[in-house]
Amino acid sequence: MKLPILAAQKLVWRSWKPLTITFGIMSLSLIPPAIAQEKLTRTLTVSGRGTEFVQTTLTQVRLGVEAQGKTANEVQQVVAQRSNAVVNLLRSRKVEKLETTGINLNPTYRYDNGNQTLTGYSASNIVSFRVETSKAGALLDDAVKVGATRVDGVSFVATEGAIAGAQKIALKEATQDAQAQADAVLGVLNLTRKDIVGIQINGAVTPPPRPLSGDRMELKAAASPSPVIGGEQEIEASVTLQISY
Repeated sequence: MKLPILAAQKLVWRSWKPLTITFGIMSLSLIPPAIAQEKLTRTLTVSGRGTEFVQTTLTQVRLGVEAQGKTANEVQQVVAQRSNAVVNLLRSRKVEKLETTGINLNPTYRYDNGNQTLTGYSASNIVSFRVETSKAGALLDDAVKVGATRVDGVSFVATEGAIAGAQKIALKEATQDAQAQADAVLGVLNLTRKDIVGIQINGAVTPPPRPLSGDRMELKAAASPSPVIGGEQEIEASVTLQISY
């Protein structure tokens, strides 16, 4: 006896349906727990600091020429003449980073019983430069002889190569400091440092050149070279580590 076509199709569908459900259940049972629930990594974040000192060998100077006179034209000519002599001297000594940092022309007054009377003009020209510290004293004395009248600032700085080397050492010290801090914390908790999963270099900071104590100084010719002694410059670095445990 032949079954109707529709009845045959229903029979086939019913015979496959249990198999499909069984396969789905088996597939779900094969999913690993690691995929079903991601394991969280425990991390500790620490920041370390490093400091290195480097010897300064360069002196940075702000040197000025100043003059007073009855007329603006008069004082400008005097300052220009003396400034040219000073600049020529500095160039002959092969100083570094020579540049003009200030030019001023101001009227001068006399005050009497509330009355203001113009008495003349004051002009100045300021240049800055760097020179080896061992040569700074003699150079300043020679600058006075050709027209320099004042020093607006003196500071000491290391060479760029010395600073770069000190920055690397400071970064190494900062990294070691961060690791030591992590070991100290984890050790108390009976935990073990594993992998470094993050590194942030916060940079090696070079403070401004160390200034010489005192403000503006008037220059006078000296019988012997003026002693100029530098010192040390401090380089700081900071590193942040993210460490798993």
